[in-house]
Amino acid sequence: MSWESVAAKKRQALKNAIPPEWVIPAEIFPPEDQLDVTNFPKDSGFFTDRELEITSTPAQGILDRLASGSWTAEEVTRTFCKTAAVAQQLTNCLSEILFDRAIAQAKELDAYYRETGKTKGPFHGLPISIKDNFNLIGVDATVGFTSLVDDPATYNSTLVDLLLGAGAVLYCKTNVPTAMMIAETVNNVFGRTVNPRNRKLTSGGSSGGESALIAFGGSRIGVGTDIGGSLRIPAACTGIFTIRPSFGRFPNFQTRSGLAGQEAVNSVNGPMAKTLEEIVLWARTVVGQQPWLTDPKCLPIPWRDVEVKKTLKIGVLHHDGLVTPTPPVTRALNETVQKLKDAGHKVVTWAPTEHKDLLTTLAKFFVADGGKSIRKLLEPTSEPFCPEMKAYEDAAELGVHEMWQLHLKRNALCKSYLDRWNASGIDAVLCPVTPYSTVEHGKFAYVGYTGVFNVLDYPGVSFPCGVKADKDIDKSYVNHQPLTDIDAQIQNDYSAESVHGMPVSLQLVGRRLEDERVLAITDAILRAIASSNGAK
Repeated sequence: MSWESVAAKKRQALKNAIPPEWVIPAEIFPPEDQLDVTNFPKDSGFFTDRELEITSTPAQGILDRLASGSWTAEEVTRTFCKTAAVAQQLTNCLSEILFDRAIAQAKELDAYYRETGKTKGPFHGLPISIKDNFNLIGVDATVGFTSLVDDPATYNSTLVDLLLGAGAVLYCKTNVPTAMMIAETVNNVFGRTVNPRNRKLTSGGSSGGESALIAFGGSRIGVGTDIGGSLRIPAACTGIFTIRPSFGRFPNFQTRSGLAGQEAVNSVNGPMAKTLEEIVLWARTVVGQQPWLTDPKCLPIPWRDVEVKKTLKIGVLHHDGLVTPTPPVTRALNETVQKLKDAGHKVVTWAPTEHKDLLTTLAKFFVADGGKSIRKLLEPTSEPFCPEMKAYEDAAELGVHEMWQLHLKRNALCKSYLDRWNASGIDAVLCPVTPYSTVEHGKFAYVGYTGVFNVLDYPGVSFPCGVKADKDIDKSYVNHQPLTDIDAQIQNDYSAESVHGMPVSLQLVGRRLEDERVLAITDAILRAIASSNGAK
C-alpha cells in the first residue's frame, strides 16, 4: 500500500471508532467559519447538565466524588469519552480511541469499590489522556509515520503501567507532528490538529493534540512530552498549564521517539491541565508512586513541600537577543512585571548571555545523525519528508569526535548559566514561552524561548497570565529594528487581527531539580496577578 492509502485507512478506522450516538448531528455541527468551538458542549444541547458538571470539575473534585461513591468511574469515563469524541470531530486532536477498553476498566474499578468500599489507587477512576508516543499494549504509537501504522505496542511505557496501577483510566491517545519534532501538530497520517479557541490557529506542538483536547474540555489532565518546548508551546497556544520537569523526576522509559537514542538533550514527560492545582496533583501523585523503582533513570527524590519567600527576586528575560516577542506577549510580560512590583516582589533584568550558543548547540544535537532516524521511518512506505522537517532532510551526520566536542560545549554553557544565576541571587526567571500568543497554521517559526531550557535541563512552567491579545492595543511595532532575519520574518507575519482574543501565556523557569519550587513560585505570581486585577 502507498503511504497515502495507509494514512487514509488509519483515519477511517479512527472515525469509525466514534460510537454513532456521539457523532455530532448535522443540524448542530458548527460551521467551518465558527472559529471558537470551546463553548460547543455548553451551548449545543448535546450534553446533559450532569455531563457538563463532570467535565468542568477539577481532577481533585472528581477523585473526591469517586471516593465518596457519589459518582461512578463508568459515568465519569463515559462522559470524558463522549467529550473527547466531540473534540476529535471539531479539532482532529486524537490519534487512538480507546473508549471500549476504558469503559471496561471503569466497570472493573466500580466493582472493586462496591466489593471493598475502597478506591484502587490515588487516581482511582480518573480519566487521563496520553500523547501518542506512550506505548500501550495492543495500540499503535505512530508518532506521525505511516510506517508505524498497524504496528501495535507489545509492552507498556513505564508511565502507563504506573498510571494504570494508580487506578487511572486511559481512554484516548492524542495527535502529534511527524517525529514530534515540529512546533505545530501536523503529520501525514492524521493531518493537522487545530486550536479549539480559534480553528484558524495552531494548537502548538508537539503535544498539540493534548492541548486541544484539554482546552476543549475533553480531558482534565493529560500527559505530553518535551524535548524542545513540546509541552510548553502547545500549552501556551491554548491557554492551559504545564510543567516541563527536570529530567529524572517523572518516568519516561519505554516511550517511542522519532529520534530514538538521542540523549544529548533528554526528552521528559509532564502533565497538562486547565489549572495549576491539577499540575501539582499529578506531579505529587506520580512521584509518590516511587517511579525510580521501575524507571532506571528516574531519581529517587520524593515530592517536596516548598515555602516561598514573601518577597521574591525574579529575573525577567524581555527578549533572548534573537527574536522579539510579538506585541501581545511583550505587553503581557510588561504588565505581569508591574503586578509583581506592585505586590512587593523585586524584579531585575535577566540577560540572554548564553542563549544563542545554547540554541545553536541544540539544533546540532537534533540533526547529529544526518537525519537517518527520520529517513529510516519514512522509507518503508516511501513517505516524503514534510516541508517543516527540511533541516533533517538536508543534515550531514556528525562524527563521534565532533559530537563529543558539542557535549563539552554544552557542559561549559550549563556551568556558565548556573554560575551567573547563583551570582544574581534570583529565585526564578520569567520570560515568554514563545514569541507568539499563538499563530496561524504553518507560521510557527521559532522555539528558542523553550529550547534553551531543555539543554540546561531547567524546569519551566507555562501558565496563562490573564492577558488576552487585543487587535486595538497590540498593533504591529512601528519602525521595529529586527534582531535577526527570523525576528524580521516573525514580525512581518504577525497579524493582530488573527490572534485577537487569544490568551497569552508566560514561562517561569527554575534551576535544575527545583520543580516543586518553580510551581510554588508560579502560584505566588498568579496570586500577585489576581490581587492586582482585584484592586482595579
